[in-house]
Amino acid sequence: MNHKAKKHFGQNFLVDQNIIADIVSCIRPVAADNMVEIGPGLGALTRPLLKQLDRLHVVEIDRDIIARLHNDYPQDQEKTKLVVHAGDALEFDFSTLGAPLRIVGNLPYNISTPLLFHFAAFAERITDMHFMLQNEVVERMVADHSTPAYGRLSVMLQYRFVMEKLLDVPPESFRPAPKVDSAIVRMIPLPLEQILVQDEKLFSAVVATAFGQRRKTLRNTLRSYLQENDFAALSIDPQLRAENLSVDDFIRVANYCGALPKN
Repeated sequence: MNHKAKKHFGQNFLVDQNIIADIVSCIRPVAADNMVEIGPGLGALTRPLLKQLDRLHVVEIDRDIIARLHNDYPQDQEKTKLVVHAGDALEFDFSTLGAPLRIVGNLPYNISTPLLFHFAAFAERITDMHFMLQNEVVERMVADHSTPAYGRLSVMLQYRFVMEKLLDVPPESFRPAPKVDSAIVRMIPLPLEQILVQDEKLFSAVVATAFGQRRKTLRNTLRSYLQENDFAALSIDPQLRAENLSVDDFIRVANYCGALPKN
């Protein structure tokens, strides 16, 4: 069965066997792993993973690919090694797969950021995640403060995960070839006791506000949260911009704001 990549699903199928082997080597699957693959596509990762796993879950939205998977792997609950979950990964409840859970996949680049935030909501149940993403997104994820790539995504993931860029993947590794470079990233959730954010909703709001107008100083962007005396108490220069604050600085700011008397 031939399958034409569908642009609205952000489909680019990995075909480079050397890259596929490198990715599987990075994942290091063990037979008993509780693993789910996001968007198995034509099975580039699925097949080598199945050779090493007792069972693999996949989440797929494309009906044509789902039909192909059902044909190749009949869904007999007692015997199947591949369990197909039809639907949108953005809406999938990963808690239904049990814990600890490992997540892998070549994520659709057009919805990669919301997907990452969706996965983060299940971080307590996850051992690790390995994703193929647009290289630019991976660079933003792992960026240090005071660098051009550092931004809201960097902060909102780094406070919750240890992340590492593992591999560069060129466009010619895919069919059709995307117009961007890709990369593999590993994400490992931090233990709960190492997460110092006291109010995640407030933390998210502070970070979003600070980066909302990233060329402006913190005195301007955070004026609804901090006054001059607050900056002094935090030992933060109000003339700095959001990109100059480390993840720990943002945590200190949000926790400080949460402790202020409510008007």
